[in-house]
Amino acid sequence: MKKQLYTLLTGLTLVIGTLSIALPAFATTTVEVYKSPTCGCCSKWVDHMRDHGFTVITKDVGNKEIRQKVGMSETLGSCHTALVNGYVMEGHIPAPDIIRFLKERPDALGLAVPDMPHGSPGMEGQRVDPYNVLKVNAPGDTRRDTEIYQRYDPYAKKTASPAPASPAPSADTEGFSSIMRLKN
Repeated sequence: MKKQLYTLLTGLTLVIGTLSIALPAFATTTVEVYKSPTCGCCSKWVDHMRDHGFTVITKDVGNKEIRQKVGMSETLGSCHTALVNGYVMEGHIPAPDIIRFLKERPDALGLAVPDMPHGSPGMEGQRVDPYNVLKVNAPGDTRRDTEIYQRYDPYAKKTASPAPASPAPSADTEGFSSIMRLKN
């Protein structure tokens, strides 16, 4: 009985010790968002980020200066710019993509969703447009220099049409196959 209690206490001590080291790693990540004080879609994106566990600090000073300072090209611009764990996040990027990106820790400047696509986080409404989350590899990269990190296309499944059905054999051709050969 004493041996079991000793083993239990030792295990509990190890778990508590490990948690005290690991808990700071699980603390919420802080996102610093630069936006216009009157931007409603930016505020909705901030709410989206908070809903996914991020701590968000907003700077209502616009984002042109910070975008220029960190090297995010105007061609990738949107209505807000965020800084998180040394990366730049431009525009209405879905939180799950940011979470994945932070786990992968690639050698890159950050992510961008240029412009303000309808249907992206913060831009929800009746209209939903396809858009891409772009991986920006280096300061000054333009759209043509980026890589597609994630695609969002609500119509992709709807536009795929099934393969046309084979015509049923007619009575006069049943059992025969027709092969048309072209001369060279």
